[in-house]
Amino acid sequence: MTPGAGIDVRPEVAGALRARQPVVALESTLIAHGLPWPINMETARSAEAAIRAECATPATIAVVAGRPTIGLADAELERFARSKEILKAGRRDLAAAVAQKRDAATTVAATMAVAHLAGIRFMATGGIGGAHRPLTPTPLPSGERGGGEGWDIYADLRELGRTPVAVVCAGAKSILDLPRTLEILETEGVPVVGYQTDEFPAFYVRSSGEPVSARVNTPEEAAALVAAHLELGGAGVVIAQPVPHEAALKVEELTDAVTRAESAAAESGIRGKELTPFLLAQLAALTEGRTVRANQVLVLENARLAARIARAYASS
Repeated sequence: MTPGAGIDVRPEVAGALRARQPVVALESTLIAHGLPWPINMETARSAEAAIRAECATPATIAVVAGRPTIGLADAELERFARSKEILKAGRRDLAAAVAQKRDAATTVAATMAVAHLAGIRFMATGGIGGAHRPLTPTPLPSGERGGGEGWDIYADLRELGRTPVAVVCAGAKSILDLPRTLEILETEGVPVVGYQTDEFPAFYVRSSGEPVSARVNTPEEAAALVAAHLELGGAGVVIAQPVPHEAALKVEELTDAVTRAESAAAESGIRGKELTPFLLAQLAALTEGRTVRANQVLVLENARLAARIARAYASS
């Protein structure tokens, strides 16, 4: 697909795409909103380096001064990592960011949308979004308190159902309702593929206990599955690999921290796009930084795997 005139595809990425070489998109919300300085900058640079080491081209995506940009320069990465004025942009926010000439960090959904315009088939991230658990009970007509509707659902799930980009991740964030997230992905027709695992990873922990829809054991098998899905008219694919053992948290430890973080969010009235950053910051404090370290490690591993799969896809 030829990108629109309003999209800036930087020369290195454009050249790789013309030559049909492997390209891996990277989201920028992780840089601007997901990790603290200077860890965010270190992680962004390391992810790009990991992709290059696998003979693929990294393409970090963001909106720069109102222009969707594919392949940020290092100075731009640093500005996004340092600034407190960067808009967090999902797909719905892209038009506003462009019209208002804002700097905006793209979420998984927005990154997929922009990557697709340039013909990029693969992206890497930490974890996809999903359906949040209700934080507060919902009033019932009788005056009693129900369990909550849980309407807070990431746009990532809908984007995966309509945009043909394969997302390599460590599953979905552990703060989410993972069974419901997987049900929504099934409804959207999105294959949830475990990389060397039969169970869906849960970001900071290696397994949620929920089954994946298929398993692959090599980058070549993953590339073949993505190709078959696209040939059958499918859209997005989730390729989930567990966080490495040495960085993973124990289920009991994380469950306790998530419960406490959610209670703090409910008491503070935090919701919408502010909820995930709040919860992640709470988890980092409650685990003495172990969630931040796990996030770093899994982002690098996912970038590396995405590059290997993209390379196998390009050579098939």
